[in-house]
Amino acid sequence: QVQLVESGGGLVQAGGSLRLSCVASGRTFSSLATGWFRQAPGKEREFVAAISRGGGSIAYADSVKGRFTISRDNAKNTVVLQMNSVNPEDTAVYYCAARNARYIGRNYYEYDYWGQGTQVTVSS
Repeated sequence: QVQLVESGGGLVQAGGSLRLSCVASGRTFSSLATGWFRQAPGKEREFVAAISRGGGSIAYADSVKGRFTISRDNAKNTVVLQMNSVNPEDTAVYYCAARNARYIGRNYYEYDYWGQGTQVTVSS
């Protein structure tokens, strides 16, 4: 089993920045591809970004490309989502996810483990 714990959410003004972190435990982190998803009220959970277990492959949703950056530190069992130039449309609960695979996935059903989520609210 893998436990994922997110932190770093909060309230930020449009145009500002926020840094989300996810710490994993329970299994060798370097064996897991990881990703971030988000879910706004009344909407489906959507893909935000993902990174392969070695960090060599990264993908972003078009809506965040150029503004968000995903990275990981396998020595610290941590994956980070740096969010810059945020806007109110980025308001959502953000979830960290991990999958038992080398390569990234863009669909929520490809992931085996999930964190509890952290709220991000962007004010205009």
